[in-house]
Amino acid sequence: MNEVKIGIIGGTGLGELLGNRGGRRHEMQTPFGSPSDAVIEADWEGLTVLLLGRHGPGHLIPPSGVPFRANIFALKQLGCTHIIATGACGSLRQEFKPRELVVPDQIIDKTHRRAGTFFEKAAVHVEMAEPFCPVLRRIILEQASIGEAITAHDRGCYVCMEGPAFSTRAESLMHRLWGGDLIGMTAMPEAKLAREAEIAYALIGLVTDYDSWKSAAPPGQAAAPSAEAPSAAALLQEITGNLQAAASNAMELIRRVLRRIAADPAPLLGCPAREALKLAIWSDESRIAGDEIQRLSPLWGKYFG
Repeated sequence: MNEVKIGIIGGTGLGELLGNRGGRRHEMQTPFGSPSDAVIEADWEGLTVLLLGRHGPGHLIPPSGVPFRANIFALKQLGCTHIIATGACGSLRQEFKPRELVVPDQIIDKTHRRAGTFFEKAAVHVEMAEPFCPVLRRIILEQASIGEAITAHDRGCYVCMEGPAFSTRAESLMHRLWGGDLIGMTAMPEAKLAREAEIAYALIGLVTDYDSWKSAAPPGQAAAPSAEAPSAAALLQEITGNLQAAASNAMELIRRVLRRIAADPAPLLGCPAREALKLAIWSDESRIAGDEIQRLSPLWGKYFG
């Protein structure tokens, strides 16, 4: 399969990405149920683009309830070869400021309630040392730096927590000690499943706030009340504003990336994730049930003759 099809997974601003381009609506069913929403297929200057809202219409699906397996499987069924995902996140570093973008290169998975593999009846072990596609990341960062520059940090370790509650301050400080730079709730098992589906995956993190580590009070002490401290409503409004600003920049960046890929998709054909299962199937293939091979054929069918 040499045709490049780009999947876009996100939330805020995703509907505005297409503008007036329209698109074909796919209501999908997979062995893992229905995806979060219909997949919208559209043409972008000759490039096929597949859009999927991670949290469904009205943002009703919480992070732990996202049907990650159905989402990735549905995109694979439609021929998706690469995914650019967006996601709101908190910053664990002073230098990663609200409203900025981060293109992470590493991830720590702290989730524990989510199915993290397609392969439950065979031993399949994909390589995840580099969880994000280096080719896709390079194109994203190149496009962020041209023309009207968009602040997009070129590295970062994303800690994926279960949620839906945000971190305690102790947890936030611990994540910093681990080497985490961002904290979010949606990149896992999404990135892991994309690798199992041999889809190259890159993430654009939308920084909304500084999580809970940043406080005027020393660790272990409550911050003193202040007349200047913003109210909860004002704080929420500020975070929402930061998300909208970051999402707007992310959508502009994705438009640039799509134009770049449409002009010359050839570099994406060599993404290493596209052969992730080549050495990953450890089971005796003759003992894997035929109906299981057929059920998951969009993922691994090419390895069974």
